[in-house]
Amino acid sequence: MQKTAFGLLSLLLFNISTVASADGINRSNEPIQPIPQTVQVDARKVDLGDRLFHDERLSGDNSISCAHCHALDQGGVDGTRHSFGVEGREGPINSPTVYNSGLNFVQFWDGRAATLEDQVEGPVHAGKEMDSNWQQVIKKLSADKRYPRDFKGIYKDGMTSENIKNAIAEFERSLNTPNSRFDRYLRGEDDAISDDEKTGYVLFKDYGCVACHQGANVGGNMYQTFGVMGDYFKDRGSVTKVDYGRYNVTGNEEERYLFKVPSLRMVTLTAPYFHDGSEEKLEDAIKVMAKYQLGRKIPDEDIGLMIQFLHTLAGEYNGRSLEPKR
Repeated sequence: MQKTAFGLLSLLLFNISTVASADGINRSNEPIQPIPQTVQVDARKVDLGDRLFHDERLSGDNSISCAHCHALDQGGVDGTRHSFGVEGREGPINSPTVYNSGLNFVQFWDGRAATLEDQVEGPVHAGKEMDSNWQQVIKKLSADKRYPRDFKGIYKDGMTSENIKNAIAEFERSLNTPNSRFDRYLRGEDDAISDDEKTGYVLFKDYGCVACHQGANVGGNMYQTFGVMGDYFKDRGSVTKVDYGRYNVTGNEEERYLFKVPSLRMVTLTAPYFHDGSEEKLEDAIKVMAKYQLGRKIPDEDIGLMIQFLHTLAGEYNGRSLEPKR
């Protein structure tokens, strides 16, 4: 780390932090908090929603499922700059991870869905995604004897569009990733992360990243303008409608370029980055954030340390660690 005044302050804070934690001080006042280790969900709905989430019959031509854009074995994303729907139609925006989506305060980059149930409605009807409708979906699913039976066993009114959405949303609410190494550190397990990872966390806080990326989901709980300290879209060029963000929902000029802050819990697994999928490498995404959100240039060494910290955020799903190997 460069021996600047900032660097010395970071080292000092790091040393204080490690001494304090060794003495057993509770880290409950940290800006990031652990993901709850359990979530209250209906197991029957989760099982049903899991099947629906992976069922290609939700799409008009039976070619793609929800998992097509949100692959659970790929960090909950599809790894493409823009997602592709039926017949290979390219969408205009990057798919965010479905992991920990139940912790988001709204859904979609522009926050147009207040709940996970509302979110399911969008892809099913979107022409560049599933390009279907509920009447068509229900007709196809009703031909499968198992679905009508299982819906009737859970919901009094059986298979309806509202109940399909509820089952998928309940499955998505189960996709939390608790017990990351960083969560274990926050709970007092001092050696769960390395000294470099601890330093990366101090840097993450001191540079101001936690102003937007905090809470259990390390984001996902507020809106922020993309380009607080510079005109990102002017510099990038080729502005499209999806770049307007929240403005597309409210028509409020003050909310042009305003987006839901993404969660960083799975960030080391979900390249490319940003709503436009413009950055392939995490270090380059951090440089963009530093320039346009913080008005700073961060040394490469500090970026490397912060990335080491970010690697500690991915937790477990079904008892298996999701942290990528390095």
